[in-house]
Amino acid sequence: MLEIQKNYVLDSHQEKVAVQIPLNEFEKIEEILENFGLAKLDERLSGEEAKNYYQSLKKTNVDG
Repeated sequence: MLEIQKNYVLDSHQEKVAVQIPLNEFEKIEEILENFGLAKLDERLSGEEAKNYYQSLKKTNVDG
């Protein structure tokens, strides 16, 4: 399991409102989620179709 170093951000009442994680750990989580999503798409599309579809989503999110 991925060990995540986290720092909690507290509000003025000392309640946890957010968490900070190192960028490299965030990128690893992002990669895991992307791979999971591609695997799910691959169940419905060919591997190449899934990759093309995913790339179109990334391009749309960057352009939009």
